[in-house]
Amino acid sequence: MHPIHVIGGGLAGSEAAWQAAEAGVPVVLHEMRPARMTAAHRTNHLAELVCSNSFRSDDASTNAVGVLHREMRALGSIVIKAADAHQVPAGGALAVDRDGFSQAVEKAVLSHPLITLERGEIAGLPPEAWESVIIATGPLTSPGLAEAVASLTGEGALAFFDAIAPIVHRDSIDMDVAWMQSRYDKEGPGGDAAAYINCPMSRDRYEAFVDALIAAEKTEFREFEGTPYFDGCLPIEVMAERGRETLRHGPMKPVGLTNAHAPAVKPYAVVQLRQDNALGTMFNIVGFQTKLKYGEQGRIFRMIPGLENAEFARLGGIHRNTYLNSPRLLDTRLRLKAQPRLRFAGQITGCEGYVESAAVGLIAGRLAAAERLGIAMTTPPPTTAIGALLNHITGGHIESIDAGPRSFQPMNVNFGLFPPIVEPRVDDAGKRLRGPERGVARKRALSARAEADLAGWLDGAGRELTMGGTHGSFAPAFRILRTV
Repeated sequence: MHPIHVIGGGLAGSEAAWQAAEAGVPVVLHEMRPARMTAAHRTNHLAELVCSNSFRSDDASTNAVGVLHREMRALGSIVIKAADAHQVPAGGALAVDRDGFSQAVEKAVLSHPLITLERGEIAGLPPEAWESVIIATGPLTSPGLAEAVASLTGEGALAFFDAIAPIVHRDSIDMDVAWMQSRYDKEGPGGDAAAYINCPMSRDRYEAFVDALIAAEKTEFREFEGTPYFDGCLPIEVMAERGRETLRHGPMKPVGLTNAHAPAVKPYAVVQLRQDNALGTMFNIVGFQTKLKYGEQGRIFRMIPGLENAEFARLGGIHRNTYLNSPRLLDTRLRLKAQPRLRFAGQITGCEGYVESAAVGLIAGRLAAAERLGIAMTTPPPTTAIGALLNHITGGHIESIDAGPRSFQPMNVNFGLFPPIVEPRVDDAGKRLRGPERGVARKRALSARAEADLAGWLDGAGRELTMGGTHGSFAPAFRILRTV
């Protein structure tokens, strides 16, 4: 059997390769590092996390990304399995030891008997002899491949900035000023309700901090002129420029937190740091992605109470993300309309986030495997998190794609992508729901529907074939319909 070629060894590519191999199809995984490095990667390992170490909320009852976690676990995701095995305390979030996580994914992928890793850049369109290709090169696609795809489609890719938050050595944080607590004391998947380090700010300190951010020297990238930022990952100084109170209602919001050193004094703003490695020796500053120059970062971030003597394991940075105008260029099975042997997965398709990228890789791997085996695989319904994300990428959420390429923007999974549901009006006791209670009830209903519909999709109908479990410790159900 001819192999499936997967280009890109990030989260999406690793997941796609794993899923296709688990279905019994040989895979050649191509990774250009270390022969050609990127502006953001530091190692040549597969599934390296270049930005945050958080996979975000693990709450499957009221959070869409938690629903996505649940679905990926049900589908045997190697990325989520490795994340679960290498989680670090993070309140209600699933955060990981980045090195342990990457090494676990790499070990699993490279030990699979049906996966072969080839190092080297694919600097143009894949050879025509490669009948089935998944391009999962992410936001840092090599210029040669990006230009070849643009030439093939006749339409340039879109792009946006993505910024990296700094990491601080834990023992350099003044815990006589800072304290440990998760917002609202919420427990995470690791059972820790005090997972974040919190640094309080008075109003005067906050105002001085905002002034410093606005006045600071920023890194300029002339070739990126005109590239829009992704709103889910704005640099901290850009948020400050959008209004003096923006940070207090964003990453520095003080709600749900009580200063352990002065319980009676409510902080005007709070900077949170999240554990970044299993040893607990490094913490990243939550929401502090930045394009500040390195010298400015050290000066300004040490204005934060508790971080006056902070030592940085890594300063923040910025790089450009590139993604396709997928609703125009891809079909509903993630294949390039201009050349269907090419399938795309991960951030290059216009999804945003580690989990979302891996989820699209998961589906791309399964679709490619089913196609290679001559089987018609049904995709998850749009009422599921994976189905909603796929629907977003392939254009189901857009009323008219004639509005031009800018009508399509990268998106994290969220309940706004799910088809509407009849909202509950009363709780289980018959009490009328009001305000925020209605919103929570709606999210719970959407989650419950997604769980039921994914189970129905897995059960399938008609003549079914169960795939998966050819290697490894789990055997995920993979329900697909035979071509008649």
